[in-house]
Amino acid sequence: MPGEPPTPGQQVPPSGQQPPPTPGHPYPPVFPPAPVPASRVRRLATPVGVMAVVIGAFGYVGAVDPNEPGHYPVCPLLRFTGLYCPGCGGLRSAHAVAHGDIAAALGSNALAVAGYGIFAVLWVVWMSRAARGRPMSIAAKPVVWWGIGALLLTFSVVRNLPFGSALAP
Repeated sequence: MPGEPPTPGQQVPPSGQQPPPTPGHPYPPVFPPAPVPASRVRRLATPVGVMAVVIGAFGYVGAVDPNEPGHYPVCPLLRFTGLYCPGCGGLRSAHAVAHGDIAAALGSNALAVAGYGIFAVLWVVWMSRAARGRPMSIAAKPVVWWGIGALLLTFSVVRNLPFGSALAP
């Protein structure tokens, strides 16, 4: 009732404001309600969708042979300089992986095959965390990113030198 002092635990709006009454409660809650946890299907939708896209991409590369000219664009670095970038041979490597020929995949681009393996491990971790309702985050320190960059640069340089020709596609 207006003019009566509030009872203990009753929420009082700031002076001059009248909140809309809710059934059973004279004032709205101070804190918003807790969020409803997402269902397991909803939590797994993103990792499953990502894997569907990856499987689709590998399926396309497995069906359309990158060893035949004209199906895919040429690497601009290779075309204009004659040097292999870290990704050169990646499509041929994916084609070989799609056909189960790991030796040919390693010969086309060993670093790409390692990347496929790292992606697979991270995806399994992502799926298991999503199934348990735990968020996935990859918080790598700058030294890790610099190390990845140094690895890619070293791989690029070595595969373009005569003694590193085994790494060339």
